[in-house]
Amino acid sequence: MKISLVRLSTKDLATLAQRIITNIQSGKYPVISNHPLTATLQNSYIEYDAVYTKQIYSGKGKDVATADHERDVAYTNLKAFLDGYRKLQTAPNYQSAEDLYGVFKTLGLDLDRLSYSSQTAQMKKLIEALESPENQQKIAFLSLNTAFADMKTKHEAFETIFGEQAEANADLRQMTSASAIRRDLEKNLKTYLNLLTAMKDVPDWKLLYSDTNELVKAAKNSEVKRKEEKPE
Repeated sequence: MKISLVRLSTKDLATLAQRIITNIQSGKYPVISNHPLTATLQNSYIEYDAVYTKQIYSGKGKDVATADHERDVAYTNLKAFLDGYRKLQTAPNYQSAEDLYGVFKTLGLDLDRLSYSSQTAQMKKLIEALESPENQQKIAFLSLNTAFADMKTKHEAFETIFGEQAEANADLRQMTSASAIRRDLEKNLKTYLNLLTAMKDVPDWKLLYSDTNELVKAAKNSEVKRKEEKPE
């Protein structure tokens, strides 16, 4: 009964362990029912099952990226409007657009290309500058109150979700390493399979060995199928 447990996917390893434990608990094999190794195997599986679906990070990366994209759009739309309007010198209040664009220019015209933390710092300064009474009046002249409020809201929403991600990541780092938990499960599974292999010719163990071997074959087939489905 040979299988490279380290080559199994996270899910396939969990599935194999769960099926083996279910088989042990079926009552079909008295020789293994009260064996101390079964409790050890079950405990390591329970611990693994609690964390194996958790990623190294919080899983909030997609939400953070979406929130960042939304604030980028709000930022670039407002900047683009000011850039275009300021060039129409015959338009009313074009100088207000020129002045407001100057605020954007002072703090950088490529904030949407910065890292999350750098953009957050600069966006905070930009919003503070645009909230001055003088600039709020210019924003009102151009009827941009809603656009400015939208940019500010999108920025605050990003800060909220980014903060949640940072907190979640900190919590995950405090958990026992998922890789260490997996190694424990692999070790206990290997010990169990080695025991069955050593006892396979003993009458009371033959059926247990045979049935477990089928579970192992299924796990190996899953690993092969996963490789075949992997794109070149």
